[in-house]
This record gives sequence, C-alpha cells and structure tokens, in this order.
Amino acid sequence: MNYKQLIPVLLSFFVMGFVDLTGAATSYIKADLALSDTMANIIPSMVFFWFLIFSVPSSLLMNKIGRKNTVLVSLVVTLAALILPLFGNSFWLMLLAFALLGIGNTVMQTSINPLVSTIIKGDKMASVFTFGQFVKAIASFIAPLIMGWCVATFLGWKMLFPIFGAINLIAIAALYYTPIKEEPIEGKPASFTGCFKLLGNTPILLMFLGIMCHVGIDVGTNVAAPKLLIERLGFATSEAAVASSVYFLFRTVGCFSGSFILAKFSSRKFFMISVLMILAGMVGLFFVNSLYAIYACVGLIGFGNSNTFSIMLAQAINEMPERKNEVSGLMIMGLFGGTIFPFCMGLASDAMASQIGSLTVMMVGVVYMLFVTLKIKHQ
Repeated sequence: MNYKQLIPVLLSFFVMGFVDLTGAATSYIKADLALSDTMANIIPSMVFFWFLIFSVPSSLLMNKIGRKNTVLVSLVVTLAALILPLFGNSFWLMLLAFALLGIGNTVMQTSINPLVSTIIKGDKMASVFTFGQFVKAIASFIAPLIMGWCVATFLGWKMLFPIFGAINLIAIAALYYTPIKEEPIEGKPASFTGCFKLLGNTPILLMFLGIMCHVGIDVGTNVAAPKLLIERLGFATSEAAVASSVYFLFRTVGCFSGSFILAKFSSRKFFMISVLMILAGMVGLFFVNSLYAIYACVGLIGFGNSNTFSIMLAQAINEMPERKNEVSGLMIMGLFGGTIFPFCMGLASDAMASQIGSLTVMMVGVVYMLFVTLKIKHQ
C-alpha cells in the first residue's frame, strides 16, 4: 500500500464530506429566509439532483483525462461552491452555490473510488473505501459544530465556507503534486448507452437502487433530525443542529470500526447487522419524545448506515472489475436518491404537519435495504 499516494486521496475524501454541511445549513437558510419545509428541502435536493445528470459523464471524462485529473476538476468546482455564499444570502444564490457543491461532489464521488482502486487492489478495497468514508464523515461531523460555534461568536454560520475553502485549496495542491500511475483503459471507449446497459446486470441494478436508498436515509436523517428536536422539544435552530452532529459522530465511529471489521469478516453478515440497526433506529424515531432517546435512535441510524455504501459499491465494482469507471459512474448516479427522498419528505411532512411524514418516506428505503441484504455476496 502506497501511503504517499493514499494520503492526498484521503484528504480529498475529507473535502467530499463538505457536501454534508447541507443538512445543518438547510435549517439556518430556512430560518433566515422564512421558508416552508418543501421550499427548504429543495436545497439538499438541488445538491443531489446533479448525481443524476453528471455521474455517467464524469465516468466518461475519467476515460479521457484520467482519474486523478477528474478528482482535481471536482475539487476546483467545490472551491467555487464554497466561495459563492460569501456574496449574499438570497435563495437563488444559495441554490446556485449548493448546485455547484452537488456538481463537484458528483464528479469527485464518481472518480475518487476508481482512483483508490488504482492504488489498492483486491479484497482490501471495501475496507479502504470505508476508511475513506470515515475521513469524509469527520468533515460531516464537524460542519454543524463549526456552524454553531460561528453563530455563538457572532461570526455567522456562513463563516464555515471560507474555513472549508482553505482546506479545499490544500487538498488541490496535495493531489496535484502527487504522482499516481493509472493503468490504460482497454477495449473500445465507453459510451452513454454502454454505461446504462450495465443496469441490465441484475446485481448492479440491485446495488444501484440500494445506494439510492442509502443516501436517501443519510440525507433524510441529516435534514429531519434537527427538525424533530425543534418539533418535539422546542429547540432553537442553532441548538437543534447538534442532532446532525450526533448522526455524523456515529457515522464516523461506524466508518472507522467498519474499515477494520470488513477486512476480517463477511460483508453480507456485516451489511445485515447494519441494516437491522437502521431499522431499529428508524422505528424508534416514530415513538420517542425525549432528547437522549432521539439521540440514541439517530446514533443507531448513523452507525448502521456508515458502511452500507462501501459494501454495495465494492460489490458492484467486483461484479465487473474491467468496467470499474462506468460501474462507479452508475453507482454514484444512485446518489440521486438524495434529491428524491428530501423532496418527498418535505411534501409528506407539510401534508401531515409533522416529521412523521419524513420518517415514513425514509422507512421505504429501509425496507428495500432489507431486501438487498439477501443479495449481498460473501466477501
């Protein structure tokens, strides 16, 4: 394992985690602009909408300019997204900034896992993917805390953007100056239709839909957890953002422990245990009304959902390793679930005048992931 090559890539995983500031930011934007749940949830939906549009083109771009260069493109787009919010506070400016954040994240998530597979070979891929998700989760965990600190010190929640922007610049420089030799692409060049034809492979289709549900639960919990504290316990917006940090704390712990567990134990058994934890936490949120009980349920969902993406992605890539760029593009397109779920959650919660509507939408994803458990292969 080449650590000199892996460290700049892991720093890029950290930048990838910037996308998860969306959940905490949505609460602040909703309060600042007096938006309804449906309108506020358009912001995280806009972030993940671009996974539908740019995932497959990003996989084709990798074939032309290489995986490392594609990750660098994503870092530059993410930097632009972090600069824009400093110029105003209108709904449309925020929508544009988060759209760029989504585009940059789409390109990065499509290209960074194949880049890891260039450095790491064989059965250690799922473990390293999970460790990368652990690094990503650190950024996700600290974003709401930094926002809360900025509000408490009168700097304003948007001070998070220049802080993350500086880290982004370091990641660009570190990766740019790190030589990584990539294997040449064999066979005829991939096409749009060729990529989508891969969905005709049943295991790849199942993992694609599973990733849609995974990210729907991920973004959905990030968005809904603070609102549950506001709705049930009367928390202020700045106080309720702690719920997102609780979620990402347990996701971080789950990713870190999962990177070791997956190196030694069956992916299928670990996936099953993870989904059962998500189910237990989700069912609990329908009924509990105390602070620590809500935190416990959110923590169960966070820990359980921390490794499901890595397992499904590794399953799909190992299904067709000779088409890893295209398979990665398709799997990352599944992150479009992060658009569908929050939008449906907003409609359901407004219709029911309660976050029970949001939880009901997320439960659909949990049920499908229980089905996917039966299709995961032992690795």
